[in-house]
Amino acid sequence: MNSFDLIIENGTVVTASDRFTASIGIRDGKIVQIGEKLEGAARVIDAAGRYVLPGGIDSHVHISQPQGPGIEMADDFETGTLSALYGGNTTVLPFCLQEKGQPLRETLKAYHALAEGNCYTDVSFHLIINDPSDSLLGQDLPALVADGYQSLKVFMTYEDLRLSDGEILKTLDVARKTGATVMIHCENEDAIRFLIEKHELEGDVKPRAHASTRPVAVEREATHRAITLAEIAEVPIVIVHVSNGQARDEITRARQRGLKITGETCPQYLTLTADDLDGMDWEGAKFVCSPPPRDEKEQEECWIGIENGTFDLFSSDHCPFRYNDERGKLSPKGKTSFRHIPNGIPGVETRMPILFSKGVLTGRISMERFVELTATNHARTYGLYPQKGTIAIGADADIAIWDPEVSRTIRHADLHDASDYSPYEGMEINGWPTTVILGGDVVIDNGTLTGKKGQGKYRSATPRKI
Repeated sequence: MNSFDLIIENGTVVTASDRFTASIGIRDGKIVQIGEKLEGAARVIDAAGRYVLPGGIDSHVHISQPQGPGIEMADDFETGTLSALYGGNTTVLPFCLQEKGQPLRETLKAYHALAEGNCYTDVSFHLIINDPSDSLLGQDLPALVADGYQSLKVFMTYEDLRLSDGEILKTLDVARKTGATVMIHCENEDAIRFLIEKHELEGDVKPRAHASTRPVAVEREATHRAITLAEIAEVPIVIVHVSNGQARDEITRARQRGLKITGETCPQYLTLTADDLDGMDWEGAKFVCSPPPRDEKEQEECWIGIENGTFDLFSSDHCPFRYNDERGKLSPKGKTSFRHIPNGIPGVETRMPILFSKGVLTGRISMERFVELTATNHARTYGLYPQKGTIAIGADADIAIWDPEVSRTIRHADLHDASDYSPYEGMEINGWPTTVILGGDVVIDNGTLTGKKGQGKYRSATPRKI
């Protein structure tokens, strides 16, 4: 009888704190032994010349999320998690959106039904709070946190989603009492609406105006205000998708005051600019997301945040729409004005390859920092560690084997999401995950899908200690 179901040998194993050459023994979906030479397995993978990393965790993705009338998100759980898997991810955390007037537990039940039997990766859910009634904050939310839904998201922008400062404070107070983690989208909606009205009066309604109506100042101010509210409520928060140096510096100053603030940035803020929204024939709509891409100076500021530790998380903010589709970017209203273009871009499959190529292989960050930014810190932040996000005895056998010698040009035709374009089309990438293991099962084998829809499961989170 074999001692192991699977052995991975001769690879360079990398965690957030260490790297070493070792063999990994896997049995019953868990890592059970790490040593110099292991024997006795149903299958052995020789990973010589490659990196053996924890499976990626993308904690900021949007899948099967309700949109406005006539608009449809491109990815469901099947295509979204398949795309994630090919990008080296073994767990993703999408958002369950509470629509106004709908009980949150009913919303969760419906969202679970969409995911059940359709996932190629494991999933865990964040809750979007946009109807913070007394009953929700006093009864439903504490009970749901106790049930393992430990992360909440609130918005300071979008008229149909934003909360007032008072509502945010009440939500933060529940988080303080229950140990939930609150993510905040920081943009000043009133300032944005003021700028939108000015642009419309001037007849400036092309996609590029999306960027100029959401300048750095509206993100900086809202970031400062969110941190202030967290300080008043005495609770840690996560500032998501930071796009510039000024908002980054608000996080730095807060930490210097002793506050626990987690910072997140995304590939679009390292590689795209507002000029991409200037494309001919409304092509700029492909790059509409919030906050918008900035300029090359702000790209460098975001790289600095990655290098110096200000940013703890590197997420995709995968929010896919089809471009050439009347239910997507080119909806009837979307073709008339930037303000009606569905907001978001695809990117879950390319998140880690972009950072590996542009960060690790250029020497800007270490392999250990790469693992920290793409897996370990996500698991720590959202209550999945140490089962997820590391290679250690007792952890889930979620592993991605990376080949640094693989070179690819990003083409949407080669990707697996259900959008019809990639904002990173034509980008040259060095290094790619070629084999992915989920719960001890080889689900991508040298680039070939061997896993099946439904292998991915829902995983509950553990609230942070109060």
